Amino acid sequence: MTIIPMRDLKDTVEIERRCAEAGGPVFVTKNGYGRLVVMDIEYYEKTMSKIYEAKLVHEGLTDLENGATVDGDAVKARMADKYGI
Repeated sequence: MTIIPMRDLKDTVEIERRCAEAGGPVFVTKNGYGRLVVMDIEYYEKTMSKIYEAKLVHEGLTDLENGATVDGDAVKARMADKYGI
């Protein structure tokens, strides 16, 4: 975990280097307390992708619990009838 004081934000080149080097977020403190998180865009996109995937899994599990599913063979049959597949 990388932690830097707020005053170090002035050196953007150094912040960029630290983000790349850390491979994760850089935590910025003010008066000893956490205030900001800075991260490389690649890390951000990876994190957002994981969150999105977790959301989809959760939605699927909720559908399964609520019985909101359709049998695969039934879907194939409907597709064959509708589209001649």
